[in-house]
Amino acid sequence: MPVIVFSIPSIKSPLNIRSLQAVIVAFSVLLLIHPAEASNPQFGECISRMKDQARSEGISDKTIQQVLGKARYLPRVIELDRRQPEFTQTFANYFGTRISEERIQRGRELLTRHRELLRQIERESGIPAQFLVSFWGLETNYGGFFGDFRITDSLATLACDPRRSGYFTQELLNAMRIVDAGDIAAERMIGSWAGAMGHMQFMPSTFLRYARDIDGDGRRDLWGSIPDAMGSAANFLRQLGWVPGLNWGQEVRLPSSFDYSLAGRDQMMSYAEWQRLGVAAISGASLGPAEQKAALLVPSGHQGPAFLVTQNFHVIMRWNRSEFYALSVGHLADRIAGAARLHRMPPVETIKISREQVRQLQRDLLALGIDAGEADGVLGSATRKAISRFQQRTQRIADGHLDAALLVAIREAANGVMQQMVE
Repeated sequence: MPVIVFSIPSIKSPLNIRSLQAVIVAFSVLLLIHPAEASNPQFGECISRMKDQARSEGISDKTIQQVLGKARYLPRVIELDRRQPEFTQTFANYFGTRISEERIQRGRELLTRHRELLRQIERESGIPAQFLVSFWGLETNYGGFFGDFRITDSLATLACDPRRSGYFTQELLNAMRIVDAGDIAAERMIGSWAGAMGHMQFMPSTFLRYARDIDGDGRRDLWGSIPDAMGSAANFLRQLGWVPGLNWGQEVRLPSSFDYSLAGRDQMMSYAEWQRLGVAAISGASLGPAEQKAALLVPSGHQGPAFLVTQNFHVIMRWNRSEFYALSVGHLADRIAGAARLHRMPPVETIKISREQVRQLQRDLLALGIDAGEADGVLGSATRKAISRFQQRTQRIADGHLDAALLVAIREAANGVMQQMVE
């Protein structure tokens, strides 16, 4: 914070006491009128430019003053933006913390409580009620926690940070448009550090495109109106391409001789083709319509559960680009609707693999002539495919699953190649 120096007069006389009081009042007014400029000059300059941009895009002076006139720089937001988990998360860990009996039971209670509303939305949109409740449960624990950041301050902080300024500037302007439209007052716009808001954690751009006024009060209120939140989520999913009448997927049983190199989101085959390969529904019934396309996922490798996932699974991933998240949404929806737990639970893995180890793994695979994509420390689909290719080369089960032993084997193989190059 910049140092502001005032000359403080002697306070021996009543006149000087009044002078001191005047200085204190002036300083307080300075902080109230120019909070951004007083606490962070660069932030203040950025906010001044943002005011000009907001005016040029038709945002009212009243909203500009309410939002940017009171904007606060939040160092904590920058800390959270820079922080990445030190260790990669296993499916067992992710799934186990999100699919609890308490969350399942609460979801069933809310499905019953809001049945009339949810069924009406389902008739209009084609989105099954249990999926809306499942998203609700995973996003905010059924409205239990929206986040505790003032959205406009979070977005202003990120908009004035060079790392992703362009994206967050647009989200801040969109948040101001929401305030301008009268959907919510700026001070009530509370959410996550990154700007996600309300029961379903919409970003402002998502809000503007997909939020709907279902309860008819003239406002799209995703904080205080469950009808608006559920109807908006259904509208979003429908526009993302949800296919009515099609489930997200199902757990399946694989034959002992299965070729795991066929697993992966991008390898869609018909149920008839999967059945010819020996893939069977857990129930023993038919997988479904013979022509229906699906992909096979084995998020814990060959020792864990296997899933055939449909186009609607890919729609869920357009909401959140995580296979673990989409699998959790699908399974929680099934459980809320009364289904049993997984037939084969993911094995608990106690070993932790750091992001730096994954980065080294990606470099090692490249040294072996196997492209794993950018060495970013993220164990994504490209890296899993590269692991599968290494497993095939070395006569292992090619399930693309990484454990500590495989990590060591790949490191040793890469060291061997580099040693040969030196010699």
